[in-house]
Amino acid sequence: MGKVLTIQPVTRIEGHASIAIELDDNGNVKDTKLHLMSLRGFEKFIEGRPAEEVPRIVNRICGICPWMHHLASVKAVDACFGVTPTPAGHKLRELCQVMAHINDKILHFFFLAAPDFVIGPDSDYAVRNVIGIVKAAPELAQQVVKMRQLGQMMLERFAGKAIHPIAGVTGGFAKPMTEPERVGLLRDTETLLDFAVYALDFAKNNVFNKYLDVISKLGTITTGFLGTVDDNGALRIYDGKLRLMQPTGEYVDFPCSEYTDYLAEHVEPWAYAKMPYAKSWKEGFSMDLDHPKGIYRSNTLARINVCDHIGTPKAQAALEEFRAKFGRPAQFTLLYHWARLIELVYACERTIELLQDKSITDPNIRAKVEPKAGRGVGCVEAPRGSLIHDYTTDDNGCIVSANLIVGTTHNIAPMNMSVKQAATMLIKDGVYDQGMLNKVEMAVRAYDP
Repeated sequence: MGKVLTIQPVTRIEGHASIAIELDDNGNVKDTKLHLMSLRGFEKFIEGRPAEEVPRIVNRICGICPWMHHLASVKAVDACFGVTPTPAGHKLRELCQVMAHINDKILHFFFLAAPDFVIGPDSDYAVRNVIGIVKAAPELAQQVVKMRQLGQMMLERFAGKAIHPIAGVTGGFAKPMTEPERVGLLRDTETLLDFAVYALDFAKNNVFNKYLDVISKLGTITTGFLGTVDDNGALRIYDGKLRLMQPTGEYVDFPCSEYTDYLAEHVEPWAYAKMPYAKSWKEGFSMDLDHPKGIYRSNTLARINVCDHIGTPKAQAALEEFRAKFGRPAQFTLLYHWARLIELVYACERTIELLQDKSITDPNIRAKVEPKAGRGVGCVEAPRGSLIHDYTTDDNGCIVSANLIVGTTHNIAPMNMSVKQAATMLIKDGVYDQGMLNKVEMAVRAYDP
């Protein structure tokens, strides 16, 4: 008789998830479902609140990327009130956003993903974790912890709080940067860039090239992609326009304020979370592995697929090497990890660019603001994907309604597809083991949900 294999919890992800694998009478995979506890309550929590309070509330949505929610929210409130931040305020916001990406990428790759590759996907789960990394490569582990701490403390030292930030305010930023702060942050970021380049080289030599066969097969699906680019098609993670790319590589660019013209949201009866899809392709929605409809992916792999180039030299060189190997758009799901490290290099280089611009210390950091009725959409690239905050305010500047599409949400349908592909490929005739089930989890971990 058929049975259901339950993986609960999915380990080494930044949240809570379970996987149900339904086997038929012959022990082969009939269906799979990935369940994520994705609370949509914040869309209701903030109704009636003064809009300027909201960036200090929604930063609680995610403890891993609070800066992204904080800044997307501030941008949405700006748009509701029709205010443009001062140049220095804009730069300080982008600086904090990009610095937060550095910490997140170090965390995910080395603490959550690397044990599968450094220790081995089939190894005992008791050692297939960050403690196993410490024992297997103590010098590397020490450096990773040191660099992650450095990045976090840089944000805290300048902006007051690395977690649950309050420094972004309507019209700009809460405090100016001093020259000593600029010099100190620049020095520390140069250290982080050296580590980022080392991390990418380490992963290429000890992970990616070693596991190319697994990368080419596990969890692989064919989808479109969504990310942010500037007017020249370069990768951006704080501001720009959204680019929606079809699986064939054709794409359309649009301002985030027009996202409802291109994206729609679907809900399955067995799922808690929304599943966005590309309604502009006029295909509807389907997670059929052989004939998916409207499915696109977001996050690191999506961003380096949709961009024409990267505007910093070391990351651009890494992108060129990546594309020479895998083409554009690259579809292998486990390549999210490679793309994540390319973005780590970019985030360090972009932080250095911002800090080398001495105008970032201009004390004029906030434009005058008058609360009023309006609608505003704020979008940034969170580590897990394009993050959209959409607010409407009344005459008093209070929130009337809100819609949020967080980074992970874009990838819920693709993650379900990758889980099914991995489980179907691995489990045959009722034969499975812990190593196989961990590889199914690996298909989820690539997306960093």
